[in-house]
Parts: sequence; structure tokens; C-alpha cells
Amino acid sequence: MGQPGNPETLRLQDNGPTWQHGDAICKMVFRSEEMCLAQLFLQSGSEYDCISELGELGLVEFRDLNPSVSSFQRRFVSEIKRCEEMERILGYLLREIRKANISVPEEDESPAAPPPKHVLEIMEELQRLEMELSEVARNKEKLQRNHLELTEYTHMLKITRTFVHSRSRHEALGPQYEEFPTLETDSVVSGCTGMQRLGAKLGFVSGLIQRGKVEAFERMLWRVCKGYTILSYAEVDESLADLDTGEINKSVVFLISFWGDQIGQKVQKICDCYRCHLYPHPENHEERADVMDSLLTRIQDLNNVLRRTEDYLKQVLQKASESVFSWVLQVKKMKAIYHILNLCSFDVTNKCLIAEVWCPVSDLANLRGALEEGSRKGDAPVPSFVNRIPSNDTPPTVLRTNTFTCGFQSIVEAYGVGDYREASPAPYTIITFPFLFAVMFGDLGHGLVMTLVALWMVLMEKKHKKKRSTNEIWKTFFAGRYIVLLMGLFSVYTGLIYNDCFSKSLNLFGSAWSVEAMFASHQWTNESLQTNALLTLDPNISGVFTGPYPLGIDPIWNMAVNRLSFLNSYKMKMSIIIGVMHMTFGVVLSVFNHLHFRQRYNVYLVFLPELLFLLCLFGYLVFMILFKWLAFGPRDSRQAPSILIHFINMFLMQDADVSPLYPGQKGLQMFLVVVAALSVPVLLLGKPLFFYWLYRGGKGLRRRRGYERVRRASEDDGSTTPHYDEDEEEGMEEMTSREAAAAAAMPKHFDFADVILHQSIHTIEFCLGCISNTASYLRLWALSLAHAQLSEVLWGMVLRLGLRFSSKLGVIALVPVFGLFAMLTVSILLVMEGLSAFLHALRLHWVEFQNKFYHGTGVKFVPFDFSLMPSILEQDGLL
Repeated sequence: MGQPGNPETLRLQDNGPTWQHGDAICKMVFRSEEMCLAQLFLQSGSEYDCISELGELGLVEFRDLNPSVSSFQRRFVSEIKRCEEMERILGYLLREIRKANISVPEEDESPAAPPPKHVLEIMEELQRLEMELSEVARNKEKLQRNHLELTEYTHMLKITRTFVHSRSRHEALGPQYEEFPTLETDSVVSGCTGMQRLGAKLGFVSGLIQRGKVEAFERMLWRVCKGYTILSYAEVDESLADLDTGEINKSVVFLISFWGDQIGQKVQKICDCYRCHLYPHPENHEERADVMDSLLTRIQDLNNVLRRTEDYLKQVLQKASESVFSWVLQVKKMKAIYHILNLCSFDVTNKCLIAEVWCPVSDLANLRGALEEGSRKGDAPVPSFVNRIPSNDTPPTVLRTNTFTCGFQSIVEAYGVGDYREASPAPYTIITFPFLFAVMFGDLGHGLVMTLVALWMVLMEKKHKKKRSTNEIWKTFFAGRYIVLLMGLFSVYTGLIYNDCFSKSLNLFGSAWSVEAMFASHQWTNESLQTNALLTLDPNISGVFTGPYPLGIDPIWNMAVNRLSFLNSYKMKMSIIIGVMHMTFGVVLSVFNHLHFRQRYNVYLVFLPELLFLLCLFGYLVFMILFKWLAFGPRDSRQAPSILIHFINMFLMQDADVSPLYPGQKGLQMFLVVVAALSVPVLLLGKPLFFYWLYRGGKGLRRRRGYERVRRASEDDGSTTPHYDEDEEEGMEEMTSREAAAAAAMPKHFDFADVILHQSIHTIEFCLGCISNTASYLRLWALSLAHAQLSEVLWGMVLRLGLRFSSKLGVIALVPVFGLFAMLTVSILLVMEGLSAFLHALRLHWVEFQNKFYHGTGVKFVPFDFSLMPSILEQDGLL
């Protein structure tokens, strides 16, 4: 990063847009940037280099100037097809590299898009590599197939030899079917069977079949051949790869003996049907031995050839892996550039490409510099240039972020992308979101664990980015590491305020309550300790209560029986105060939008009624809570009236049997209720009536004012040209600008019914929303209570059991108990409770805060940036 005050820009690799230093930083953070529509005139010969420069900087978003032209009829279709062909070849290379378990080295700096004259060289190099690898891979596959066939043949010869020996001894290993008719059987001793006398010839079929097909194969042989076969089979001990699919599975060697050529043809067809691998069966032992020796020699030779082929293939892939990452990025950039060129149109001379882009006004100087650099690289005789043009279209919304703020901006944009130049909630969300989370999650120990985990992710940021994990859960947590870090830090703070650390209090400064004073004043005695199970400290006695605890809640409340009721009252009121402040802040932010868009009528007719309604009712409720805290201390807390009763009586306009909080309370409450009631019709009818006057009566009024001024000027000077003094001119300009802004906000076809219906919905939603949203903030109290109770349950029912052992075995038993306590704490209190608090804080920001001023109906600015474009190969997981 440059020195402070340096006007140059800093390139953010994570997010694409540039971050500018100087006075413009506030505008970019709190409101979307000012955009402009510009025309780029790209000279022939340098358009490729100009687009390449813009893609490296990520400054502009291109518009399609050829919406009616199909993608197949555009000018640079052939170049895109060439890039797709190179992507196909690169995908093939990456798959082969992955098969060979070779890592692809990644370059620290991204290579620039290659010039068009070098594209053919890259294409030829890739095609040469593809042909070479394809030929080597085919040869390797053929050698592996031959090796597998020879291996299967070897196993078949070894196993069928046992079948022949067993038959000579009339012992079959597998099931045999010798269901020959008894009329055709003859004595074996005679050496001539009935089938031989009929002229039938004994034949053999041997081979291998998958183990899962054996039963069906055996059944089919029996049914088709009518039992005129003898089947013997045995399983191969070694798992073999299938010749067709390449899958590793168990195989079975079989030997079929049959009589006659007709039966042999049937057996052959059945073997083909079950995809059996058939091999010739030797007729005698000498031939079997010769075949075995030949097979072993050929297998040894094939192993040598395969080893050399694999070494050569690995060398080729190793060399290709050194350049494949650079090629992938270059091809991605080339394809993106030609896609952008297809969005452009040609001028009438067909020598210049014209493009339309949305660009931040602050980046126009950088845009001109990029075009000049591209023209210089392309050796164009005429430089490319940019021309800013007016437009009535709504520009896209651009909010620059960095590594820290991008997570919070994502939270806001999950609700909706902000309108153009609308105030952004993201800067305030950086503080309010983790704070509201911490109010619900407040625990010093849990917050410290969360902070340490997030700090580890932040410190190891560069290392984790290089790993490029594919785990979606991990990627989500890592992307929000700064959010988790702030949530943990704020949870540590609220844990100190609650004085809660793993459900236990910390006595850092010593309790402000003293028991000795009760004994010194003879209020308590030893007898009262023995006869009373519960005793109450009286703060009215001198020395019992010395003052508030310096930080947070006094640790003595952790031992009090009424601790839960005390904390409930405190957290409930605190939730109301935080909620009303949060909503009021959202309403106040809306005035900045009204003033920025020159809609001053919204300040008087929308903002002020909303603010008065909210503050006169719920702001007064906050005032009563704070007043009661300040006016009544521990000594006179029993005389403090109920705020809820006072708030109800405020609407009923009565104070029966209730002592007032302060003098003049009834009159003030009546005044506030009347103001809140009057703000509703102003909010409901003010804006529609103003629009009606502007559309119906305002025109005539402006026309009469103009006529009177012209007539007065003509009487004074005898001329028809009006002359005004400076005050009149400023007044007319101010009135004209306000009327123009109001007219711009009005629809072209004014319909009073539509306007009043829309305003009625807004009024009802706001008035009812103030009530429901205030009640919604009570979730801060509810979740904080639930988190504290769960933490106390885990401590009392898990860890305390291990701490009760006083013997030496207790130390050993404490290890698994602590492991269980840690596992439940992380899984339930940190993960599940943390996710719950996160979702509730998200809802409070979206519904209760952002809807007061944030519309979120804009279109996100998507710059043409190479770093934001994933390659197809990256999407497929090849990189």
C-alpha cells in the first residue's frame, strides 16, 4: 500500500475493484459510487490488447450492443471455438496428470493474455502434446490389455491342470453334470463310450468369468445343453482387472467338456452372452508346459516394455505440468476477451470497434490509461479513446470492499443489492452485527475460544488460500473469518459485562455487598443462620452495599437465589433500549437518502412523522427505563413503580392508584400520545396529497407565477425578457430544482389511488412494525438467557461430576470428563448456539434495521475482471 495521502490505487486481488486513497474513501464506504456510461472506441489491431488491459484492472462492466444477434453469428465465434478446443486439450492433459499423481505448480503472478500471433503457437504445442500422449496412452493401454490377457491365460492353465488330474482320478473339484443317458453309457474299461460309437467328438472350452455371474452361467448351461456338458470351476486367488471396464474384481476359471460340434456351438454362444474371456485349451501335458513357458517369457518382456512406457509417459506429463497452469490462465483470458469483443459493434467504416461500458467516475482516468497502454502494445497508429455519454438507464451499484469488509458487505447483499447511490448499511453492520450477536452469546470463555479460532484463520490466511479447499463448510467459515473474529471480541466484552465465564463469575474487583455489616448491626446472628435457609441482604443498613461494581454485574449475584429474576429484568430492559436505538438509527439514516436524492418533501412528510411516532412511544419507554434506573437505587427500589403499568396507562390516559415517576408525567404522556396519533395521518396522507397538488394544482400555480414575473418585467423595461435580482434568481433555481426532483420521483402517469394505496401499506407496515420490531428485539434477552442456562447445565451435569472426586483416581477420571465437557461446549454452545445467535442477529439487521432506509432493489456491478472469472477447468475441479 502506498504512503498516506498517495493518490495512486491499490489492486485488491481478492475482490477485483481498486481501492482509492484520499477524500473519496468516505463516499465509497457509506454510499455506492457515482457511475457513468461511456463509449470505448477501439481501433482495429489494438482492440485485443485494450480489452486485455481492462480485464487485468477490472474497471468496467460491458453492455451487449448486439442483443438480437445469436451467439453463433457473431464475429469472433471461430476464435472462441479455438479457445474451447484448447480447453478440451488442457482438460485431457490435467486428467492424465492427475492419474499420474503429478502436482501442478502454480505461479505467483498471473500471466498476461498472449498476443493473437502467439495463439497458433500455443495451439500447435497443445495439439502436439495431445497426439503424443494419446499415442503413448493407446500403446500403454494395448500393452496392459495384452499383459492382462496373458496373466488370465496363465491362471487358466494352472487351474485347469488340476481339473484334468482330478478327472483322471474321477475326482472333481467343482459341481459336475454327467447326466448322459444310461443307454449311451458304457464301461470306461472298454475305452469306447456310446457317444464315441455315434461319431461324437469330445471338446473343451476354457476361460474366465466374473464371480457374480457363475450361478446364472451354470444354470443356463444346464438348461440349454440338456446336461450334455461337464462344468468345473475354481476361483482365482488374485483379483484381476476387467478387460473392458478396468474394474478390479474376483474372477472364476472354468472348464467345460462337451460332446459334439452342435453342443459346442451352444456353449460358445452362452460364453459370449456372459462376456467370458475364452482361451484355447491344450490337448496334452507337453503342449501345456510349452505354452506356460512361452507365456511367462512374454509376460516378463511386457513388464519391461510397460515400465519403459510409463517412465516416458511420466516424463512427458512432468514437462507438461510445468506449463499447464500458465496455459489454462492464458486460454481463459483469451476466451474472455473474445466474448467481450462479441459484445461490441463496428462503426460505419468497419475499422473501429465501439463498446459501451459502465464505469465509476473515479476510474475514468485509469480507464483512459488502460486504453493508451493497450494501443501502445497493439502498435495502433490511432490510439483508442473513451467518450462519456448521457443515459437514462439505472446504473449498477458498486461498493468497493477489501478483505476485511467483504464479509459484512455479503451479509447486506444477501438481503438485496442496494439501489444506485443509496446509503449502505455495511459500515454500520461492522459494529452492530457482532455487537448484537455478542449480546445473545455473551460469555467470556466462549468468546475467547471463538476469538482464538478466528485469529488462527486470519494469521494463516495466505496459507489457507493457497490450499484451495473444496470443503464448502470450511470455505464458508474461512470467508467470514473477520466476522467471527469481531463476534468473538464483542462476546468477550459482553461476557465481562454479564460477568459470565463458562457459567461462573469472576471476582476481579471484590463484591460491593458485605455480609459482615449484617452481623455488625445485629441483623443476623448464628441462630438466624441455623434457622433460616435463605437470608436477604438489606442495602439500607450502612456498610452492606458500598456502590456499584466497577465493571459489569457484581459476582455476588452468581450465588443469589433470585439471580435469574434479576438478570431477566436487566436483560429484558437492555434489549428494549438497544432495539429502540437500533431502529431509531435506521430511521435517521433514511434522511440522508432523502437529501441525497433531493426529495426534501420526504424529510417532512415521511421522515419526521416516522421519527415522532417511534420516539413519542417507544423512545419514551426507553426514557422511563433509564429514569427509573437513575432515580431509584437499591435502598428505595421497593418503592419504584412498574414501568409496564405506566406505559399501559399512557395509552389509556389514566393514572389510577399509581404513583408518578416525576412531576407532570400525565401531561407529558398525553402530549406524546397526541403527537404520535397526529403523525399517522401525516404519514398516510401527506405524500399522496403533495403529489396530487404537484400534478394537478402545481402546474397552474407555476404557470401563474411565471406569467406575473414576465408581466412585471415587461412593465418595468418594456421588454418581454424577464430580469430578476439575485435573490429572485436563487429562489427560482431552488424552487425549480425541488420541483424537478419531486417530479422525477413521481410516476409518469399519476394515479392518486395507487399512490395512496402504496402509502397506506407503508404506514400500516411502519406503525405495526414499530410494535412488532420492538418486541422482536426481546430475542436478545431470550437467547442470552438460553445460552447462560445451557452453559450452567453443562458445568453442573458434566464438569462438576469430575471435580467431586477427591482421590488420586479423580485426576484420571477428570481427563475423559473434561474431554466430554469440551466436546459438548464446542458442538452445542459454540457451533449450534453460535449459529442460532448469528441467524437471529441477521434477522434483526434485515427486518428491523435495514427496512427503515434500505430498499435493496439495485443491480450489482460486475466488472470485467480476469481474477473474478473461474475457468471451466477450475469449475470441474481439475485445478
